[in-house]
Amino acid sequence: MAGSEEHADWNDQLLPMNVVEAKLPAYLVEVGLVEPGEEMSYDAASFRRQLQDRLTAAAAAADAGYPDNEGLIIAPETGIPSLKRHRADGQTPSAKRLEEAIKARMPERTLLGIIARTAYWVEWWRRFGPASGAEPKLKDPFGRYVLTTFTKGTNMGPYEAAKHIPGVSGHELSLAANRHFSIALLNEAIADVVNAHAELDISQAWGNGSTVAADGTHMDTYLNNLLAETSIRYGKPGGIAYHHISDTYIALFTHFIPCGVWEAVYIIEGLLKNASELKPTTVHADTQGQSFPVFALAHLLGFDLVPRIRNWKDLTFYRPTRSAEYVHIDALFGEPGRNVIDWDLIESQFRHLMKVAVSVREGAISSTLLLRRLRAGSNKNATYTAFREVGRVIRTVQLLRYLTDAPLRRRVTAATNKVESFNRFSQWVGFGNGGVIADNDPVEQEKTAKFNALLSNAVIFHNALDIAEIVRQLQAEGMDIAPEDLAQVSPYLTEHIRRFGEYATHELGAEPDAYDPRLDVDFTPLRGDEPATEGFSQAA
Repeated sequence: MAGSEEHADWNDQLLPMNVVEAKLPAYLVEVGLVEPGEEMSYDAASFRRQLQDRLTAAAAAADAGYPDNEGLIIAPETGIPSLKRHRADGQTPSAKRLEEAIKARMPERTLLGIIARTAYWVEWWRRFGPASGAEPKLKDPFGRYVLTTFTKGTNMGPYEAAKHIPGVSGHELSLAANRHFSIALLNEAIADVVNAHAELDISQAWGNGSTVAADGTHMDTYLNNLLAETSIRYGKPGGIAYHHISDTYIALFTHFIPCGVWEAVYIIEGLLKNASELKPTTVHADTQGQSFPVFALAHLLGFDLVPRIRNWKDLTFYRPTRSAEYVHIDALFGEPGRNVIDWDLIESQFRHLMKVAVSVREGAISSTLLLRRLRAGSNKNATYTAFREVGRVIRTVQLLRYLTDAPLRRRVTAATNKVESFNRFSQWVGFGNGGVIADNDPVEQEKTAKFNALLSNAVIFHNALDIAEIVRQLQAEGMDIAPEDLAQVSPYLTEHIRRFGEYATHELGAEPDAYDPRLDVDFTPLRGDEPATEGFSQAA
């Protein structure tokens, strides 16, 4: 029953402890908590010591580097830190010239042509078919699947698209979308495009796939459906398309979620469900992408969560011990002896923390369900307090890194700007129906968001190929292209793409007959006993 998981005991979904203990040695190595060969000696005391050493080292490094940190100022009376605003360098002149040269040479493309060519090259269309797994009994499955992806990805809708595409009906497109496309198959097709994009040499100019940024963008829906809510953040009803965008600009995973939820609970789920060969370990997000339990779970799963946090100066920094004092940054931690991590609690809950983490990694329990329940956790709940305490350690470490590492701040800003650019790009691709998702079924809404991500990725992949071809042309003409300049050229180019097809112009030369305003119908009975209108047209 839908929603039953909100009231069930989620502890019943966890793996048995004997299964966890069997998997734990390999898991610890996989997520980077221990080096190979050391897993047999790793226990609760080791976990506690590892976290304590990490927090102690981060605080000591921040304190030692403070005199040379010209960008950070800590008010000694209040302990409130402030960072000098960094002005973005912008494009270098050589990068700007390269971008202008590339844009001038980008060949004109149609959106439908782009998705058809990527389907030929990558063969993502072969992922789709009937739920039975049998071969599709369609005369032209390639054409049907490409057209369906186009109409759903642009949010045009099958019946509207059929008015403009000869040879196919709205019923055929709708039937294919409902019976031959599933959420799981769309995820696989998206992964095919991501993998093909990662094999392009030009993708190395943008990143190596080790970093991902997560953020949501508002999508309008009709009000009479299960997911529609009025978003406080966006100020209008609808849902959220929550994207995980690789440092190579491609979308690794997409969720469609309600407006009323804390986006952070979905940040881990997208990483775990990412089916591509790109496996990022560093995650950037905005303020919506962090909380104590999220920091804790990310650490336990081997992810480095480094968000861009608004109002970070109002957050609490935690000391590794009561006696810990610092020469320059002590005011950050509040009064001496306060805001201290409860290491005994962390050590006592080690086995349960590992049980939860391994269960999430193995898919026994959804990270989304876990984080939703932990977010509403009580101080009387040992699991919540343990996750909160580990989260305090990790968030304090990341805040200290953020304050002391200016290049890190620039990387976080660049990554979150990249996902915001993707949000605008995907909205440009999904131009149909005024941007409103017409389906009221939550499953179909999720599919619509994934169709849009698949189509957006296909355009990114095709743009990357066109950019690479132009780079080869420029090099052949003697232009020296530096990788630093190429890194500043985004594949989110749209000026050369025709979204709406080509309209016939044969009616422009066809002069119509004169129109007749008269109609042989007596409209007197409609007026009845209306009062005279004499004088009403005169000025008062």
